[in-house]
Amino acid sequence: MLVCLGISVFSLSGQTIIRATIDSTNILIGQQTKIHLEIAANKGQALQIPLIPDTLMTGVEVLEISKIDTLDIGNDRMQMKYDYLITSFDSALYLLPPFKVIAGADTAFSSELALKVSTLPVDTESGQFYDIKDVRKPPFVLMDYLPGILLILTIIALAALIGFIIYRLINKKSLVPFKKEEPYVPPHIRAIRKLDAIKEEKLWQMGKEKEYYSEITETLRTYIEERFGIGAMEMTSGEILAAIRKFNDTDAVYDHLKQILILADFVKFAKYKSLPDENELSMTNAYLFVNDTKEKEEELPEEIKQKSETEKEEETNEESGGDEKK
Repeated sequence: MLVCLGISVFSLSGQTIIRATIDSTNILIGQQTKIHLEIAANKGQALQIPLIPDTLMTGVEVLEISKIDTLDIGNDRMQMKYDYLITSFDSALYLLPPFKVIAGADTAFSSELALKVSTLPVDTESGQFYDIKDVRKPPFVLMDYLPGILLILTIIALAALIGFIIYRLINKKSLVPFKKEEPYVPPHIRAIRKLDAIKEEKLWQMGKEKEYYSEITETLRTYIEERFGIGAMEMTSGEILAAIRKFNDTDAVYDHLKQILILADFVKFAKYKSLPDENELSMTNAYLFVNDTKEKEEELPEEIKQKSETEKEEETNEESGGDEKK
């Protein structure tokens, strides 16, 4: 075993001194040891200290350089300490070169260090030699694969969504799935239902004649617009009557519509107080106008015909039940 230590007296005033020591001068291949450097110099003096990055010399590698620790040692002097972590993978006896520190025009050197790197002894007499072991497979851990699985699932979901949107656009369908289409209801059925609702509200009985006639005329205007293709919602009562007069199949109900519209104008705009009989007559004439001008049954879809017949039977049953109660 070779030990080489650089010895300096740090108290020497004005001198720059560097000392190097090593933890172990004899290591096995791949083992590590530390070199300790101590530098003493005057305070404020510019120094170039040794900082070797990766190779101390051929065969000796530098693994790590520690942080520099600076101490005040008195007499306007300072001391710096830091370490090199080294190793070697070639068996040999290495004589490590001295470390140097430059202080202005002066250069100080540490002593040389010896390092012996040995290999493991091999028993060649017993004859027991073993093959290289196979590479071990790491254990399966789900969390290691979870980010990749989530990424794949996200890509699949996005691809499915894009495919669904493209499919809907190609087929010119709504992007809202499973939307149930409302069945077609003819204008006269919707108008009758609205008149039934107005009748149930009993507006004129509560002194709301203006609201009563507003709802009746709005229902008839909507029906006329859908049934005859007339813009009745924007027309005056006179314009509606003139337009209806042009249809041959409305002669019989023209007077019914005229009675309703004229009386409604008096009530809404002239503050006319209609009589109960007039209110009942207006509702009756509204029903007559709608029923006498509705589309013929043969023009309606079969589903609407059956529904209309069912509603008629229910109305007949209700009237029969009412007569029995009386």
